[in-house]
Amino acid sequence: MKFKITFIISFILLVVFSCGDSVPESHNDNYNRGDLLTTWADEIIIPSFEIYHNDLEQLVIAKDEFIADQKNLTLSTLRGAYIDALMSWQRVSMFEIGKAEEINLRSYTNIFPTDASQIVRNIESGSYNLVLPSSYAAQGFPALDYILYGLSNDNGETLDILSNQNYTTYLSDIVDRLEELGSAVHTDWKSGYRESFISNDGSSATASVDKVVNDFLFYYEKFLRAGKIGIPAGIFSGSPIANSVEAPYSGIYTKELFLEGLSACQDFFNGVSHNGAAIHSLKDYMQNVSNNYGIDDASDQIVLRWSLATQKSEALSANLMDQIKTDNLKMLETYDALQEIVLLLKVDMMKTLNIQVDYIDADGD
Repeated sequence: MKFKITFIISFILLVVFSCGDSVPESHNDNYNRGDLLTTWADEIIIPSFEIYHNDLEQLVIAKDEFIADQKNLTLSTLRGAYIDALMSWQRVSMFEIGKAEEINLRSYTNIFPTDASQIVRNIESGSYNLVLPSSYAAQGFPALDYILYGLSNDNGETLDILSNQNYTTYLSDIVDRLEELGSAVHTDWKSGYRESFISNDGSSATASVDKVVNDFLFYYEKFLRAGKIGIPAGIFSGSPIANSVEAPYSGIYTKELFLEGLSACQDFFNGVSHNGAAIHSLKDYMQNVSNNYGIDDASDQIVLRWSLATQKSEALSANLMDQIKTDNLKMLETYDALQEIVLLLKVDMMKTLNIQVDYIDADGD
């Protein structure tokens, strides 16, 4: 019933938003896309991958130190390095372009829920291939969450289990693979891709702006709204699936990870860089086109709706699994707030910027 209500509301809003003033279907907005791409590359994307890459290097160091000396202190350090890297991942996950798209970075890095049974089979057999797509759900941060937090609630027992060489080998392999993949994308941006990314400043389905905007929209709709909130809350299944939240075994970071992802989306739209405000942004672009054509500017409404969604989100429990089990209504309300932004982005933003959605929508939005 909740899904049907949400769908009806979404449809009504979609019609309302689509009936307002609009720019011509084909228009030359004269906006300097090259400057926008330069801002994205130099102020947001590359610095974010730099931080992520550095955190992965620290994760590798912490993993090596733990394997060399397995005790509570090194386990705690490794867990902290894992959370740091997963938190910085929230700032780069939406940029599935270039090398990241080529190597399916997101699929190998953070597909959740993880497949604990497959992980155990891999460990016990000692036979696995992390390059195969069939291993998506048995590696990356979700697998690390299971190994570091899900083997036991007792640190002593966790250390006993991890003393088994098969476990430490698998732990080492998934951490090294995370670093390998993250390093490949970081290096590509620093070794020529930045220039080709910026020079591809046209207006077409294969142009950099169109691709990044679609990546941003796809991430927000499918991985943030649906993956972190909607699916666990039961929007698409009719009943809650609490253990499908991100990082369920560590638990207490689930809300924090979601809020970081939400903040990353807001900052990208508003043009907020890693160390302050950038000049060029999607908000700026929308305002420019709206002013040129004398139409209503929806960018302020998007910012307002994001503020409201953040307020809803901040009222959730630190552990989203607990929130689902005790008061799932707050999760459903958060989803509805996020959904209103999907409609504004997917209809108003895309129409204003004359960008076509390049992915298939199969969840009734």
